[in-house]
Amino acid sequence: MNQFNTYTSHLNLDFLRDYCMEKGKRMVFVKNQFVERVGQPSRWLGYVTKGYFKYVVTNDVDGKTYNTGFSFEGEFVADYPNCLYHQEAEVSIIAGAACEVWMMDGVELNRMYQESQDMLRVGMEISESFFCQTYSRFLDFYRTDAQSRYERLMGRCPQIVQQIDLKDIASFLRVTPVTISKIRRKITFGE
Repeated sequence: MNQFNTYTSHLNLDFLRDYCMEKGKRMVFVKNQFVERVGQPSRWLGYVTKGYFKYVVTNDVDGKTYNTGFSFEGEFVADYPNCLYHQEAEVSIIAGAACEVWMMDGVELNRMYQESQDMLRVGMEISESFFCQTYSRFLDFYRTDAQSRYERLMGRCPQIVQQIDLKDIASFLRVTPVTISKIRRKITFGE
């Protein structure tokens, strides 16, 4: 599978995956089960071995729920960096399907960062890469239209349409499912 979360593409995080799988605990989630909830202390960082998770926020004005991201098999799931300090979660993390994940307490990762200059540098690289991904996605809402965002997503992660519902893709792109259908028809038939 192509990576949905590109922030890890140039980082070697094998040590973190191995740590989660060796020292963490295996947890199983059913579809729609919460890992973290907005407003509660964020605790977990995990390595996903089955299924996917979605990151969800609710708009304060209209009460609509939006997907802000996803974590798929072979990726990490966390409300980062809030999990490092057990700070209040900024997003709810919900299983999008039946999931298996190897979880560790985020505070443990923070302790690992403090062990040496090398680990501190790794923590800084993860934070910088995550920031760059997030900043780029934020800017895309201003520098591209819905069709361009959809095409970029499909170019980066074409298998996503087989894994998640159309409404979840639409929510992530901040458009309606009808808009996604129109974009797909335009791409397919050149209308």
